[in-house]
Amino acid sequence: MVSMSKIATGNGHGENSPYFDGWKAYETNPFHPIDRPDGVIQMGLAENQLCFEFIKKWLMEHPEASLCTAEGVNRFKETALFQDYHGMPEFRQAVAKFMGKVRGDRVKFDPDRIVMSGGATGAHEMVAFCLADPGEALLVPTPYYPGFDRDLRWRTGVELVPVICESSHNFQITRTAMEAAYEKAQEANLKVKGLLITNPSNPLGTIMDRETLKSIVKFINEKNIHLIGDEIYAATVFKDPEFVSISEVIQEVECNHDLIHIVYSLSKDMGFPGFRVGIVYSYNDAVVNCARKMSSYGLVSSQTQHLIATMLNDDDFLHNFIMESKEQLFKRHKYFTWSLSQVGIGSLKSNGGLFIWMDLRKLLKEKTFDAEMDLWRVIINEVKLNVSPGSSFHCHEPGWFRVCFANMEDNTMEVALSRIRSFILKNNESIVPRKLCSRSSLKLSLSRSLSRRMDDFMSPAGIMSPHSPLPQSPLVRART
Repeated sequence: MVSMSKIATGNGHGENSPYFDGWKAYETNPFHPIDRPDGVIQMGLAENQLCFEFIKKWLMEHPEASLCTAEGVNRFKETALFQDYHGMPEFRQAVAKFMGKVRGDRVKFDPDRIVMSGGATGAHEMVAFCLADPGEALLVPTPYYPGFDRDLRWRTGVELVPVICESSHNFQITRTAMEAAYEKAQEANLKVKGLLITNPSNPLGTIMDRETLKSIVKFINEKNIHLIGDEIYAATVFKDPEFVSISEVIQEVECNHDLIHIVYSLSKDMGFPGFRVGIVYSYNDAVVNCARKMSSYGLVSSQTQHLIATMLNDDDFLHNFIMESKEQLFKRHKYFTWSLSQVGIGSLKSNGGLFIWMDLRKLLKEKTFDAEMDLWRVIINEVKLNVSPGSSFHCHEPGWFRVCFANMEDNTMEVALSRIRSFILKNNESIVPRKLCSRSSLKLSLSRSLSRRMDDFMSPAGIMSPHSPLPQSPLVRART
């Protein structure tokens, strides 16, 4: 047999991670309410499916956005012919405008700095190729998206050095943690070329405040290393405090703008992962020029560019979509976290993203990652939920799990919550409030409190505003 390359035969993709193993479990036995009611429910996919009816309505009203309709076919030939790697001007202008709108129009983006890529995966790899040579390193705060090990390392040869963030500080990045990671890299003879931050965070669903971002900019400026800001969840922030982009902060503090780069996409904010629209926005002319050449390996199709440009150039749609998405995410997050709280399951306080960082430390038999994996296997194989263990996100404390809540219909979510409640009742009542720890009283309380179900959270009276507090449940009232 003819041998293959080391890249092809190695494990650089990271496919053996529990993060991907959970996907395989789902793919072999996917849940369906009728055909496969005992199947695995996918809660490991960070996908925004909550606004498709809103988008569908716009598409029905604007058939010219598609080249495969009578209204759009006249543009078929010019769009189907060769397009250079700069991208259609109207596409870059529309994306630049959308990026500004998502950030409250507090900052403007230059369409000439928009570089296309095949999703955020391609964008991250492109940036890594531009900024670092094989064997050089990027600092990455933990916990971080498992795909970074593939996107940034596999083909580039770049190393990732974790910046350890702890639950005692709500996993916030600190100057002390950055310095420690930088020193560790130096001790390992690794040349640090940059720091990658994800804001809003995947998997935490939290955002970085302005002062933290200023501290980060000061750090990279002093070290003379690059800053890559992954902001692909910018429009998913559904309640205060508002999202602050690194593009805003660099206008307020002194720094070398050549060191600043943003990765963006439409996969999360608009729910279009299948369109593979990734963006690199760099303030460095040399990086823009190099990335644009590299984009030849992962361009966005001209048909997709045409559709996106038409959609994002509709100002009314843009405004209404952003508001609708925030409202739907707020309602789903509010209901989901409240439902978990009824059986004593907590999560990190968050206001963005498509997931929660669920705290199951009290369910561990011991405080080890082996115990975390044992619990995860039970959840996958017995509870039939694909949730992602914290260790796959390089979390340094066992017992945390990422759970996605925006990638399913309401009925499927109810099935998932029902499975979680049954699992807690059966296996561990110690995390349930004391006055309700008996099985009979807990069942009675749940039947009463959960009878309100999703409809109450969807009603205007139930939501009122994105900043209204959670309604007091019978469990809370019983203790006060």
